[in-house]
Amino acid sequence: MSHNGPSSILVFDVNETLLDITTLEPLFDRVFDDPAILREWFAQLVLYSQTMTLSGLYTPFGELGVGALCMLASIHGKTLVDSDIDELKERMNAMPAHADVVPALARLRDAGFRLVTLTNSASAASPTPLECAGIAEFFERSFSVDAVQKFKPAPEVYRLVAEKLHVELSDICLIACHVWDTIGAQAAGCRGALITRPHNAVLPAARVPIPDLIAPDLSDLADQIIKRWQTQTTR
Repeated sequence: MSHNGPSSILVFDVNETLLDITTLEPLFDRVFDDPAILREWFAQLVLYSQTMTLSGLYTPFGELGVGALCMLASIHGKTLVDSDIDELKERMNAMPAHADVVPALARLRDAGFRLVTLTNSASAASPTPLECAGIAEFFERSFSVDAVQKFKPAPEVYRLVAEKLHVELSDICLIACHVWDTIGAQAAGCRGALITRPHNAVLPAARVPIPDLIAPDLSDLADQIIKRWQTQTTR
């Protein structure tokens, strides 16, 4: 979808885009003797969250995460104990921000953009994962799919943000390191910006929306956003 005006509202995905999920690797290394199983777990978690939405069902992301860990343990012939589940929950609530996040968010905020988050997770923990990572102060609001009980990339999730902020979908740019998220946002009427962190890339296939902006890290993406939209945004 083509838009002519600026995107003044930047909506950030949280897990892996802002917060570093590789800090979960020690758990997978200990349980599965292979830290790379983290990627298998995360892929299964995304797959089954989307499966639940397509099936008209809903279970909170954290509970699906525990379930996916148990499923993988069964597949790989490993035995989990309660402390493994507790460690997963603790690590998920305490992931640090990537090194590029704080400087880039500060630049975007100072350039006049409105910043919010939109995540599949719904954490009741206090402090929140964003607070634990020291980046909550940058965001005007934080949205969770729990409000609509559908996971990204369901269009209702992106519409929720636009409705709550009283803006048009075309005013929003969804920033994520997952192309399935930018595809969903663009299909709903938003712009999409992709950060190609390790293990993430554009999907080259017919009729798959190409992100409006693509960058290897958030610092480069901030440069692109400011160059493209700041002048129009601050008029």
